Amino acid sequence: MNNTNGTNNRSPMPVAFFGIAVGSMALAGAWRAAARAWPIPEAVPAFLTAAALVVWFVLLVAYGRKWLVERDAAIAEMRHPVQSSFAALVPVSSMLAAQAVQAWSRPFAIALFAIGVASSLALGAYLQGRFWQGGRKPEMTTPAIYLPTVAPSFVAATAAAGLGLTQVGILLFGAGVFSWLALESIVLHRAAVHEPLPEALRPTLGIQLAPPVVGGVSYLALTHGVPDTFAYMMLGYGLYQALMLARLVPWIRQRAFTPSYWAFSFGAAALPTMAIRMVERGAAGPMTWIAPVAFIVANVVIGLMIAGTVRAIVRGNLLPAAVASTASNVTPISVDRRAAAGAR
Repeated sequence: MNNTNGTNNRSPMPVAFFGIAVGSMALAGAWRAAARAWPIPEAVPAFLTAAALVVWFVLLVAYGRKWLVERDAAIAEMRHPVQSSFAALVPVSSMLAAQAVQAWSRPFAIALFAIGVASSLALGAYLQGRFWQGGRKPEMTTPAIYLPTVAPSFVAATAAAGLGLTQVGILLFGAGVFSWLALESIVLHRAAVHEPLPEALRPTLGIQLAPPVVGGVSYLALTHGVPDTFAYMMLGYGLYQALMLARLVPWIRQRAFTPSYWAFSFGAAALPTMAIRMVERGAAGPMTWIAPVAFIVANVVIGLMIAGTVRAIVRGNLLPAAVASTASNVTPISVDRRAAAGAR
């Protein structure tokens, strides 16, 4: 089968590209929160939200085309122990889109929410069930294992709270919290006792920042009043993870920019979103400077990702080079063939 995406030398769009949609919509969400807390023109978050929705829709079309035209590549991707986890970003991005459009059309938001929750539960049960069957190689264990269960649960909980479905949101939040705690021990054990992650998989460490702060945003959405001790604890752990990742950046950035670095974007945008919402709810003291500093850092980080992505599009190398594709040689994080070889 010709494994190209409209050219003779490029592969179809990897499902991991939905990290771009997730990061874009998370950044727009941070700006919407900032506009409520600080004197920011409403046009800015509105523009960012619209742009993020366009990115999400384009990626949906491209991924749907992949299943229609490049079905073998899509199936091989879903069989891969790392790349398959990124399929969860499809319903996650849809539920973020539900939050984004809620102010414009509640029925559309409810429809997106329902589709996102149903698909994330089905996909999560399938992928997590495969995980429980055993046989996974330690080198294929990365923070990407959070994506099928933790990320959808937290995002769905936030969306449910916004739609007034608080009890549903609490159920989903519980699923996310306990999945996160169980899976993090596996990630840490793999890092402690096995070989270092290959260069191709190191950007997935950016996902490590997301659970405490995305979960923190969900917790704030489900509660009321001045932020309590647990909210501060969640943010504190998120700040610690951000410090740890900053220390690892030189080790993670062993190669030039690829879209895999968007793995950092969700957590990077959720951290200031959580801090801003805490300030909005009456948090004082250090929170009054943590929120703006985190917001500025998030915009710089994601701005660099946007610039790198645009540069790759202009140069025509955004997509990985086309190769003969089988279930055993799908690029783990969709970079290039040399990176895939290092990950196998």
